[in-house]
Amino acid sequence: MGTRVSYPAEIKIKAIEMRLAGIPVKEVLSQLNIRSYTQLKRWMRWYKNGEMYRFEQPVGKQYSYGKGPGFKDEMSKLKAENRYLTQQIEGLKKVQGIGEEVVPEIVVNVVEELKDKMPVYQICQHLDIPRSTYYRWRKQEQSERTKKKKWMEQQIGEQCQKHKFRYGYRKITALLNRTMKINHKFVQRVMQKYGWQCRVKRKKRKKRKQTGQPYQVAENVLNREFQADRPLQKLVTDITYLPFGPKQLYLSSIQDLFNGEIIAYSIGDHQNVEFVLDTLSQLPFLPKGCTLHSDQGSVYTSHLYQQKIKERGITMSMSRKGTPADNASIESFHSSLKSETFYLDELTYTTTTIVEQIVENYITYYNNARIQTKLNNQSPVQYRQLAV
Repeated sequence: MGTRVSYPAEIKIKAIEMRLAGIPVKEVLSQLNIRSYTQLKRWMRWYKNGEMYRFEQPVGKQYSYGKGPGFKDEMSKLKAENRYLTQQIEGLKKVQGIGEEVVPEIVVNVVEELKDKMPVYQICQHLDIPRSTYYRWRKQEQSERTKKKKWMEQQIGEQCQKHKFRYGYRKITALLNRTMKINHKFVQRVMQKYGWQCRVKRKKRKKRKQTGQPYQVAENVLNREFQADRPLQKLVTDITYLPFGPKQLYLSSIQDLFNGEIIAYSIGDHQNVEFVLDTLSQLPFLPKGCTLHSDQGSVYTSHLYQQKIKERGITMSMSRKGTPADNASIESFHSSLKSETFYLDELTYTTTTIVEQIVENYITYYNNARIQTKLNNQSPVQYRQLAV
């Protein structure tokens, strides 16, 4: 076992001052001839914990506070403590740059940290500032913090209202982090405080009635593999009801699984083959090997529809009977559309024109503005453009 070295208190204090001034550990050890970084680390811990009295203890001796090496009288003890506090302030001056150009924020932090160990007026004397100046700066800082907090709360509220309370705190945080730095826990607390939480309720899925006899059922080629490597590689389609007007309307949509974008849709009052063929005709030129997945609805199993699919060189894929999860992506989109518009606004009955306008506006919003976590908090169009 090596010989234990006892360092004078002055060396320990000097080492701490050098570290506070930003001098590298190796240089401190070299200049002061200190053997081990562990010793320096221990001294720094004592310093941060306010245990500077331990600098006087000999090797192998542990002192409790007030039971140290002893002082000749109470005045000597007070002078020693004041010396350590002064050295602490001087170290903070060096590392934080307090001096000719005093930074109010740093001064307030220093005083708040040390005011339990020495009077405020003494700390201000060491920092060469009037005590009244400290109190004025502290009041200003508290006021600035309050203003900043109110401003951040306002930004959160604006985003919640802009997106009609369709987003939870995670997406609101992602939007705000584009222009500022904000913590998701703060966003969550503010949204709870003002009742700005996501108000979307998931719709209850109605069982679809079968119309007509199936011509031919295709194999489930997609097999729930909803990830695509490139645009127009995997498409999904479905029909949903729009029971919010004087007559029953239907929405036929085709979605690209690469980014979730709705690339074709039709709104009509008849759920027939011509209706889905109109949606199919809106598709752009498709690459070879494109797959289009649907359920086993009569319009999709009809001879005419399957013929058009083959003419375009598309590979057909169909869900298993009674298994909507096989087409979960487009089902989720239709659910979001109703939940974030009609159900959110409690709009149970309106005109046919307004129903169509709401659906068209939402699809535009969904494609171009509505961010998705799985797309790195980008909208489908933004994700596709960046990928290209």
